[in-house]
Amino acid sequence: MGVTVFRGLHAELRPQAARLYWEAFGGKLGRVLGPDETALRFFHRVIRGDLCFSAVGDGGELVGIAGYKTQSGSFAGGTWDDLTAVYGRWGGRWRGGVLWSLGREVDNDRFLIDGICVGKAHRGKGVGSRLLEALYQEAAERGYESIRLDVVQNNVRARALYERQGFRPTKTEEIGMLRFLFGFASSTTMVRQLVGPGE
Repeated sequence: MGVTVFRGLHAELRPQAARLYWEAFGGKLGRVLGPDETALRFFHRVIRGDLCFSAVGDGGELVGIAGYKTQSGSFAGGTWDDLTAVYGRWGGRWRGGVLWSLGREVDNDRFLIDGICVGKAHRGKGVGSRLLEALYQEAAERGYESIRLDVVQNNVRARALYERQGFRPTKTEEIGMLRFLFGFASSTTMVRQLVGPGE
């Protein structure tokens, strides 16, 4: 199967993008943003097509997506207003407080990835690597010398991919009592240099 990677997200692919993102991250966000139907409505509302790359198969289906953060926002972050619109005033407030306790920073020195998702049927076929290559190019064009992501401790498959791609761990942070809500105890920041031999 051929795959085309391009900058942005076509409007008709937004429902697929929301589902793909939730499929990838629902395991850790389910207790906060679930149930599924509500979470999908939230991500359909907030995902930003100007802050991502899409991987589309021959049949036009979305098989992968990679988001990133800039000073203007993040691919799937949303705002207080978005949370309130979907979850109500009280529901949006506590969810926002919990989610943003995990961090909403923009790294001014390193290009910051905001989630990479590949559909289950398409994993192990190089889609994730191609999306990463697109992110490297975007970061370089924006003048960054390195690129950063955060991976939770139990996402062994993703971490293995990142290590093969040259990412190196720089720090690991425990999330304390929030581990009971998110289902993981720590996340590791990983960085890959973009400037050097062969770049």
